[in-house]
Amino acid sequence: MIDLRSDTVTEPTAAMRAAMAEAAVGDDVYGEDPTVNRLQSAVAELLGKEAALFVTSGTQSNLCALLSHCGRGDEYIVGDHAHCYMYEAGGGAVLGSIQPQPVPTGEDGMLDLEAASGAVKRRDHHFARTRLLCLENTIDGKVLCLEQMRASAEVAARHGLAHHLDGARMWNAAVALGVPPAEVASHFDSVSVCLSKGLGAPVGSLLAGSTDLIDEAHKWRKMLGGGLRQAGLVAAAGLYALEHHIERLADDHAKAARLAEGLAETDGVTVESCSTNMVFIRLEDALLHPQQDLRSALLERGVVSDWHGSRCRLVTHLDVSDADIDTAVSAFSDLIGAQ
Repeated sequence: MIDLRSDTVTEPTAAMRAAMAEAAVGDDVYGEDPTVNRLQSAVAELLGKEAALFVTSGTQSNLCALLSHCGRGDEYIVGDHAHCYMYEAGGGAVLGSIQPQPVPTGEDGMLDLEAASGAVKRRDHHFARTRLLCLENTIDGKVLCLEQMRASAEVAARHGLAHHLDGARMWNAAVALGVPPAEVASHFDSVSVCLSKGLGAPVGSLLAGSTDLIDEAHKWRKMLGGGLRQAGLVAAAGLYALEHHIERLADDHAKAARLAEGLAETDGVTVESCSTNMVFIRLEDALLHPQQDLRSALLERGVVSDWHGSRCRLVTHLDVSDADIDTAVSAFSDLIGAQ
């Protein structure tokens, strides 16, 4: 099957499985798993931070960041389309009593910094205390440039806020920008990065920042049930991914561009955006009614897709080949042409 729903659907490669099987392990709750410790040190070095913490997921990583930066009754400013606001079950509010203050997100994925600056609360007992500004890069595959991140950091500094990056796909951003990951991370006090999106590891994210911040996050990880024992088995997959799968993200970007180009030539399909490894398409109104049949028909042709009304996100990853792109384009062209 050619699964284009997400870059999280990948299976560990044979070499990654071998690295997992051979991993040295210990009890990570005691800080004694050597492979976890290696992974944390490697990510901290890659991102130019003092320390990093291995966690189960990007959601847990962002939540640990929110809880470490903010206290009860505090608030964080975030784009209204950001993952940590829209798609993480309201964890900051539910578990941390932290109020989100959303501001508009532009077509390029950047939050409105003027609105963010205006949303900072003055010192007054009537208001939640604004503590944190959050950015996401990439967002819907779109890359925020270095100048945008620098401008966000300046707003945070001007208002005395901490600055957090949800960098679940920050590796894609760094590759697209042609800069080291540390250059992206340099604009933030804390950075969350994912190992299972794009890099092909089966599980895991890391939160990086100062030693003090990560020590605080360690406590929250424990409280959230994230303390693992012989976690080196999955940390080894992350290490392998960091060493072998970052630079190859450029291949995913190129395949997404080829997919978008092919679909743009298909009558009835509008390519709304194509950035890094994500292609967003929309069907013409006349094709909306048979959309469910199209999903099933694509599946019969070996293409797995996920639709939301007339729109579909298609994501390339290390399990999608050049031949798969050709097959997917042909399937769309044949099936939509038959409508």
